[in-house]
Amino acid sequence: MDRRFFMRASVIAAGTTAFSGSLMRGALAAPAQNAASPYGPLLAADANGIQLPAGFTSQVVARTGQTVPGTSYVWHQAPDGGACFADGTGWIYTSNAEVSAASGGGASMIRFNSAGNVTSASRILSGTSTNCAGGKTPWNTWLSCEEISLGRVWETYPFGGTAVARPAMGRFKHEAAAADPVRQVIYLTEDETNGRFYRFVPTTWGNLSAGTLQVLVAGSATSGSFTWANVPDPDGSPTATRSQVSGSKSFNGGEGCWYASDTVWFTTKGDNRVWQLNLLTNTYELAYDDNLVTGTPTLTGVDNITGSSAGDLYVAEDGGNMEINMITPDDKISVFLRVTGQSSSELTGPAFNPAGNRLYFSSQRGTSGSSSGGITYCVTGPFRT
Repeated sequence: MDRRFFMRASVIAAGTTAFSGSLMRGALAAPAQNAASPYGPLLAADANGIQLPAGFTSQVVARTGQTVPGTSYVWHQAPDGGACFADGTGWIYTSNAEVSAASGGGASMIRFNSAGNVTSASRILSGTSTNCAGGKTPWNTWLSCEEISLGRVWETYPFGGTAVARPAMGRFKHEAAAADPVRQVIYLTEDETNGRFYRFVPTTWGNLSAGTLQVLVAGSATSGSFTWANVPDPDGSPTATRSQVSGSKSFNGGEGCWYASDTVWFTTKGDNRVWQLNLLTNTYELAYDDNLVTGTPTLTGVDNITGSSAGDLYVAEDGGNMEINMITPDDKISVFLRVTGQSSSELTGPAFNPAGNRLYFSSQRGTSGSSSGGITYCVTGPFRT
């Protein structure tokens, strides 16, 4: 019995005692296992160095230090987390800059018409530091999160308006955010080796200026039930938010976060896992763990995450083979694309346009391996919807 098989068998055994009925069947179905891609195998790299399945094409949208084609705006360094917003018949793509304030930290946006052509680009946040990931709100703002000690969440306005810090959402090493319109909360990840998973409960939904920061409380197992507890001092000083609540669950390097259909998924890069929270039953389990994959895992270095209208999750790699992998609703994982010739970079900011037929993402450091070498791409094709 090899290590991966033994570990998977152990998780299944533990899950059997923790769950019953339909919940037990759900626990047995995860974590995801390798499978053939529903889109077929990857073809040879295209002119942009991207390997894609048949029927898909890629284009370069913007390059760090160069004007975005069709505009006078110079694209920022180290493009990271991103999201798309419907804009009439077109859409907007937002992107963070994961560099210091002195180097241009903050966020930018690109506006596209219905044909996918760029019509404008501009800054939506400046003067902040190490803006890594973030999240889109139902009221069409972009939450740009600072990945520094006592970092802040900044609410930015892609359609116009001045960005505002939201300190009530906590001061810690922020990573990603995901809005849950059903429970009217925002989930937040923390990029520390002993980080926590949080949710912010606004006093008024749609207004993030005031509310309650809560942290997930659970046992040390990889599956079980959870509750939420208030964080006494969200400003994180002198005691870090992750150290304030006894029994809060530790996660090794929180990264991307995505909400859909009463479920929230988030990634932890330190142990290469994707976690899944069932918000109807207040239970959690692993959606993916490379140690529990039979055979060689395709996904390593989990990072940013997004979802499609078909329920597929797309997980970008920081390292690994510079891939975006997809996890289907039936717990199958496969490689969707691979970027070649950029081994010193990472893939960031995956996000679908409103129609779901274009996937935007960035290579943070491109072929140069430097923050000044970022490239933002668009892949078009017959995505499942």
